[in-house]
Amino acid sequence: MKISENWLRTWVNPAIDSATLSNQLTMLGLEVDEMSPAAKPFTGVVVGEVLTVEQHPDADRLRVTTVNIGQEETLQIVCGAPNVRVGMKAPVAMIGAVLPGDFKIKKGKLRGIESHGMLCGASEIDLEDKIDGLLELPEDAPIGQNIREYLKLDDHVIDISITPNRGDCFSIRGVAREIAVLNSLQVQVPEINDVAATIQDCQTVQVDTEGCPRYLGRLIKNVNIKAATPEWMVQALARSGIRQHSLLVDVTNYVLMELGQPMHAFDAAKIQGTVQVRQAKSQEKLTLLNEQDIELTEDVMVIADDEKVLAMAGVMGGLSSAVTDDTQDIFLESAFFAQLAVVSRARRYGLHTDASQRYERGVDFELPLLAMQRASQLISQLAGGEFGPITCVENKALLPKREAITLQQAQVDALLGYHVDGQFIADALVRLGCELTTLSEGHWSVVAPSHRYDLVIYQDLVEEVARIHGYDNIQISLPKIDVKFAAHADQFELPQLRQLMVALGYQEAISFSFADEKLEKLLNPNGQTLKLANPISSDLAVMRSTLLSSLIPCVQHNLNRQQSRVRFFELGLRFDYQDASSIHELKQIPTLAMIAVGPRVNESWHAKNQAMDFFDLKGEIESILAAGRLQVEYQRSTREMLHPGQSAEIIYQGQSIGYFGRLHPSLEDELDLGTTWVAELDQVTVLQSYVSSFTEISRFPSVRRDIALLIDDNINVSEIQQLIERTGGEFLSSTWLFDVYTGQGVEQGKRSLAFAILWQHPSRTLEDQEVKSGMDHIIQVLEDTYKATLRAS
Repeated sequence: MKISENWLRTWVNPAIDSATLSNQLTMLGLEVDEMSPAAKPFTGVVVGEVLTVEQHPDADRLRVTTVNIGQEETLQIVCGAPNVRVGMKAPVAMIGAVLPGDFKIKKGKLRGIESHGMLCGASEIDLEDKIDGLLELPEDAPIGQNIREYLKLDDHVIDISITPNRGDCFSIRGVAREIAVLNSLQVQVPEINDVAATIQDCQTVQVDTEGCPRYLGRLIKNVNIKAATPEWMVQALARSGIRQHSLLVDVTNYVLMELGQPMHAFDAAKIQGTVQVRQAKSQEKLTLLNEQDIELTEDVMVIADDEKVLAMAGVMGGLSSAVTDDTQDIFLESAFFAQLAVVSRARRYGLHTDASQRYERGVDFELPLLAMQRASQLISQLAGGEFGPITCVENKALLPKREAITLQQAQVDALLGYHVDGQFIADALVRLGCELTTLSEGHWSVVAPSHRYDLVIYQDLVEEVARIHGYDNIQISLPKIDVKFAAHADQFELPQLRQLMVALGYQEAISFSFADEKLEKLLNPNGQTLKLANPISSDLAVMRSTLLSSLIPCVQHNLNRQQSRVRFFELGLRFDYQDASSIHELKQIPTLAMIAVGPRVNESWHAKNQAMDFFDLKGEIESILAAGRLQVEYQRSTREMLHPGQSAEIIYQGQSIGYFGRLHPSLEDELDLGTTWVAELDQVTVLQSYVSSFTEISRFPSVRRDIALLIDDNINVSEIQQLIERTGGEFLSSTWLFDVYTGQGVEQGKRSLAFAILWQHPSRTLEDQEVKSGMDHIIQVLEDTYKATLRAS
């Protein structure tokens, strides 16, 4: 944003030079990118009045003029400007003047006629040429006055880079507030008096959207549309980077730059019926002021009448209702539009306007009335007119709420690392416009002003204290080093988990928490999506409910680049909002996700190129669970995105903590992935604390017995194995499945499972009878529980 230093100093004028002012703004967080003079240095140019104009005797394009510059003698100046005429006032460079570019004015002759100076166009004094010829000054310009003083050219244009959280600083008023706070001054607000209604005519207004909690309008009749914009306003706008248009547009732009409130003037004669603030209807059309034709969508807020759309709310007006040279009556708009109702709409249509720039960052919801009064005042002074009453339609329940923030001295000192006097804290917050209530010594309740959207939590207030106190006043001190050796934490930690995943052959992916809505629907057809209000792109428009929404595009990207074997894992948050009644109940679940495509191992001369299968993935899952010392069970998974016969839920203490398996073949085809193995585990459970327990290794021999059982094939192996472990006695060391057989000799519906069972005593050799008793007990329990029978060898 560009502003004039002179304009800023009419609001607040600290006793500092331009360089110090620039430095103060930067240290306040309003970084000054450039401070450039309004015009390059030049001397010896004054206001002059042309008294006579005669044709040069020897040159068709030259005129011989007599110019009054307020001295005893007039100057004879030869001039070639086409617009030179008797009575006009223009800049005059006298003999000895030095113009920009070190161009010196000397006495000379042009085609035999002496010339004692030069009549100047705008470019000669480093201003923008708007016409071909001399710079025409107003009739009341004082003859002989230094042109730098008259045009206020000893001014600087300050180009400020404003961060997105400081929308309140997109105006002279906003920047002045900041300077006033730092220098303990009062802002000199110009006297703003509302123009009393002289007619009772008003435009009916209807608001049918929550995106516009407050809308003000005013009908103004018989405006002198051809009135000229005064030079002081033209200069102020020009130094803000805004070109001159018509008076009404210039007034709204002036109020925009002065107060920060976007406004718009409609030609009242072109409004049919009621002015409506509503959401656009699908496929409604609008031709904007820049003559761009756009097709609106239902999430775009518009200003309309009974027949057509008049403007895109908070962005740009429409051409059909624009003020022209034939306009007599206008409808002036000043509104508060909610940020989320405007944000990203302009960008969608390739637009970037002063209005959208401010509304997207947040405009003071208390400002529309003041802006309406200021604009009415200026229009009345400069263009006359008959003013109707101000129409206000508002829904106070939808206006932003300013909640009290509790702040303590200790919080300020802790965050800043040094002590700031409590009185300074209180004074700084009051000067910022906050309502301050002292609860006790060093303890305050603070309500932020309506223009400070960014002050929400106590940390925001501490930042303000640091900003006003001065970043360069932050004390330099060595950090306090209090070394204490922490007790050993006997737990599986995140770095270890990362190392384990890398050891298993996976590479870590770090991705956004946002996902493609289409992919989310494919992975979770019955789930609801949580859409972002302002997505950075269409394929990152919802919060992910599974990390696979982020990992699958990574795999696709690699497969498309001839990477046939891809292994990724990610440690991040997924978002569960299925049972949430509001955004505050959203669950953020730390999760470990894995995805694998391609052969079991990399191609090699000593290993077969075998495809990865379910048991390869299960082995990796068990390695992770073993590192966390989790004893789990497995159940067949019923998730729609997984292959029904090659997937399992991981059950810990009766609850599912994740799943693993193959993606459903229909999903693999739709996503063009090939066979894809995936898993997700609850990160908190995997990393839960555990206590190490050690037992001395037995010096005595172990005893192994094998048992082959015929059992129904619908019984899980894990259930049988757990039953053996529970019933084998205290000296049973371990058991494992080493053979599965179905086929000849085994009746249909059954299968043969062979288990190895190992016993070992820590302090002596086991006797055969002890082992036999344990085996008999195991067989009996298996027969009673599962009707298992021993298979003959």
